[in-house]
Formats: sequence, C-alpha cells, structure tokens
Amino acid sequence: MTPKIYPFFLKYFPSRRELMKIGKFLLKRVLAIFISVIISTYVTILIAEMGGYIDTIVISQLKEEVRNRVRTSPIYSTLSPEEQEEMIKIIINNEIKARGLDTPFYLRSLIYLKDALTLELGRANYLISDQGSRQVKSIILERLPYTVLLFTTATALGFVINASFGLYLSRRRGSLLDKAVVGLTFLSSIPGWFYGIIFIMVFAMYLRVLPYGGLVSVPPPTNPIEYALDILKHTILPLSAWLFSGFFLGAYSNRNFFLIFSTHNYVTVGDAKGLSEKTVLWRYVVRPALPTIVTNFSLGVIASWMGAMVTESVFNWPGLGSLIYTAIRVNDTPIIVGTTVIYAYLLGFTVLILDLVYALLDPRIRVGILSE
Repeated sequence: MTPKIYPFFLKYFPSRRELMKIGKFLLKRVLAIFISVIISTYVTILIAEMGGYIDTIVISQLKEEVRNRVRTSPIYSTLSPEEQEEMIKIIINNEIKARGLDTPFYLRSLIYLKDALTLELGRANYLISDQGSRQVKSIILERLPYTVLLFTTATALGFVINASFGLYLSRRRGSLLDKAVVGLTFLSSIPGWFYGIIFIMVFAMYLRVLPYGGLVSVPPPTNPIEYALDILKHTILPLSAWLFSGFFLGAYSNRNFFLIFSTHNYVTVGDAKGLSEKTVLWRYVVRPALPTIVTNFSLGVIASWMGAMVTESVFNWPGLGSLIYTAIRVNDTPIIVGTTVIYAYLLGFTVLILDLVYALLDPRIRVGILSE
C-alpha cells in the first residue's frame, strides 16, 4: 500500500469502537426483523389453517379416501364388512398419527411455525410440480424463475422508465407534455390485467401477431435459441400491459417527488451558475433523493417475486402468483405458508441491506448510528 493511499484508507475505515457500534446496530435490526418474520409467519399459519378447521377437513378427506381404497382394493375383498371397518379404523389412525393430526392445534401450529422458520416446508396437500413432486420447495422453486423473468423485468423496466420520465418532467413543469401526463394519470387506475385482455383482443385475436398467453408455444421449439426467443415472444403482451398500466401514475409520482428537490434554491443557483443540465440533475436532484430511490426499487423488486395472481391467470403464466391463487382456492396450506415465509425472509433481508445502504448514502444516518 503506497504512502498516499494509506492515510486515505485510515481516514475512512471505521475504528474499532465504530465497528462495535455498527455491529450492535445490525444485531438490533436482525432481531427486530426476525421477530417480525415470526409474527407474520404465525399469523399466516392461523389464517391459512382457519384456527385448525382446515385440518378437520383434511381428516375428513383422509377418512373418505381410506374407506374407498379399502373397499375397492382386491387385497381387502376377502375380509368381512366388520373386518374391513376395523382395518379402515387402523389405517386412518396410523395416517393421522403419521401426519401429526392427533395433537391439539395450538401444538401443531407451533410445529408448523418451527418448520416454516427453518424452511422445512414439507409436502403440499394437493398441488404437485411439473416433475410430479409434492415437496413445497420444489413447487415454489419451479415457479419462481418464471415470475422473476416476467414481473422482475417489468418492475426494473418500469422503475427506470418512470423515474427517468418523472425526472425529465420535474424540470419542465407546466409544459404541454407535463400537462398531458398529469391529465392521463387516471389511466393507471385501470389494473394491468384489464389492459392485458385488451392487448390480447387486439394483438392476438385480430392482428394475430402475438400469442394469447402461456410460457411457450405448443409444441415448444426444440432448438434452444428458438425456445428462448419463443418465451420472450410470450412475455411481450403481459410485460406491455404491466408497464402501460403503471406508466402514467409512476411518471406523475416521480415527477412530484423530484419536483420537491428541483424547486430548491440551490438548484436555481446551480442553473444560474451555468452548470450543465446533467450536473444539476445528478448533484442537486438525484443525489439527495437516492435513499428513497433505492428503497422504492428494492422493495418493488422483492414484491415482484410474488407475481400477480389475476395477470398470471389472464395470460396463463405459470408463476408464483397463479400458484398462490390455486393454493388459496384448494386450501393448500403448506404452499401458502411456504411462499409467505420465503417472502418474509427476502423482505427482511432487503430491509437489513437497505439500512446499510442508507448509512452509506446519507451521512446523517451514519452519524446517528455512530452516536448511539
């Protein structure tokens, strides 16, 4: 390390005392986030299980399945009706014990909570993966890439487009373009799935230039490059519907947000000094707004991983949104709890990272942490 770099390194590297304070701050945040994850997961379990009522339904279905299996199986056909009933009772009791349904619900709920927090998500009650697996992890991990492909891409593109356009409008308040965007904001009150239906009618039904929905064509292309291009073709309509639905409100919201910084006196002084538009925007508008920008983008990306139930249903997109919708419809509690706890962990981890990013971007927060 050269003599010029060494003093610079010492100047900005935290001291031992500062590192201890940062570690104490992080420990507090981790504990607070973990408590929040525990509470949200347990509440989800109580709601999804309806206070134990779902287990009662599962037991009733189990009894019916066992009865049908015993009465129609050739193995038990030689038994008398009384012996068949006795065998049914034995099998039902064994199944109930194997699934832990013979314990009180409050104890089962705590077991469910422990399994969820340790990501031992178990088996789904009804749903299966495309590979035939009932493991909740396999089912979720199978759907997650498709949701990331569509909705994370839409969130990232929408954020960049809306923020850039809003920043542009904040410096041109009152212009014809600004008035047009403000006047068309009401279009964003219409959900993306509704625009999706319109886009399907125009581009798929009448023009026949884009597919109605799904992930790939049937039968799918065998060439890997053609297969990837076919998937991209199928993302055009849902991606466009999602972007168009959020564009006007997103641009208007960003315009108002950046307008708060654009009207400050130091921005006027920068303009009066003859600074370039790029310098004024970055130094006096974007830079002070970075913590909020990073927060909105990070939380938007995490939220996008859960997909959108109605939009995925409209386009027959095999993502997490349609999975959650199906799980709710058939009362598949392990799927509901599994997606919730994974999302809670992702959100908690994102909040923790954001706390560190804030400390780097905003000196006031950094000083507050070190002064505790």
